[in-house]
Amino acid sequence: MPIKTICIYGAGALGGAIAAKLAGREDNDVAVVARGAHLDAIRSHGLSLREADAQTPLKVRVTATDDPKTLPRQDLVITGLKGHQLSPAAEGIAGLLKQGTRVVMILNGIPWWYIHRDPRSGHQELQFDELDPGGRLWRLISPERVIGCVAYQGAEVVKPGEIQLSHKGRFVLGEPSGEMSAELSAIAAVLSGADLNITTTADIRSEIWSKLMGNAAFNPISALTRALMTDIMADPALMDMVSKVMKEVRAVGDAVGADFAMSVEQRLEQSRHIGGVRTSMLQDLIGGKALEITPLVGMLVALGRLTAVPTPVSETILALVTQLDRENRRGN
Repeated sequence: MPIKTICIYGAGALGGAIAAKLAGREDNDVAVVARGAHLDAIRSHGLSLREADAQTPLKVRVTATDDPKTLPRQDLVITGLKGHQLSPAAEGIAGLLKQGTRVVMILNGIPWWYIHRDPRSGHQELQFDELDPGGRLWRLISPERVIGCVAYQGAEVVKPGEIQLSHKGRFVLGEPSGEMSAELSAIAAVLSGADLNITTTADIRSEIWSKLMGNAAFNPISALTRALMTDIMADPALMDMVSKVMKEVRAVGDAVGADFAMSVEQRLEQSRHIGGVRTSMLQDLIGGKALEITPLVGMLVALGRLTAVPTPVSETILALVTQLDRENRRGN
């Protein structure tokens, strides 16, 4: 599977960081789909990436557009969009695909393709209208093209065209089918060659649930309180709520067949080393953007109902953060 042309669709903080790393290698032909002031800066001055502890930033030039129709069909597409941004972009992504093009979807929470070829949940091929209204992604992109990706990488757009990484992160890739395919290996090799820390797995769903333990708890709580991770970790009342949400994630995940590598206590201990960062949901709140609620909290509650697992704390958080999102966007 030769991979030469690569489009990063949604080159914000994380997508932009990956684009910069890939464009730093001469054998990659990298294009990005972005918008607004960030796009203008990339066009004018290129893309700048400052990695954790780096003395100087990596500066690259990439083809940048807000109209994917201006780009040729690609060998590989990597989406940096959040779950609630994907469905409106389905047609644009689909226009970049040719026979054999795979789509690496870097997503937090439960993805739209989750039940595709899933042998464990008992609900194989069930589609979620909450994540994919009208089945646009399923129809236009197709879950067969997807490579799942779970990212453990803090990133922030510090100003248009400039991205800061908080640490040396890692990315886990996996086929929805669980196959360790040749295409998965080829994509992992390209990304590893760009100095990205890549591992592959035959169980991407368990990786999704393991990360969701943190995202479903910390992201909405940080948005509701405006607290940094260190602030949450220092507050016993907030940490009690975080622990309760993590236990609900474990219970729902267990019900759909996920395997968790860590206990709740181990996950909490790991979180103490993250540092004083803003979660992605808090970044979006401050920026007046729509919050990534459904994949992180809404689907936890929905899958809890599907499997008859109670999620009372998450249901309360869902109601509160939904109202917060509504008011925040009304004010912007």
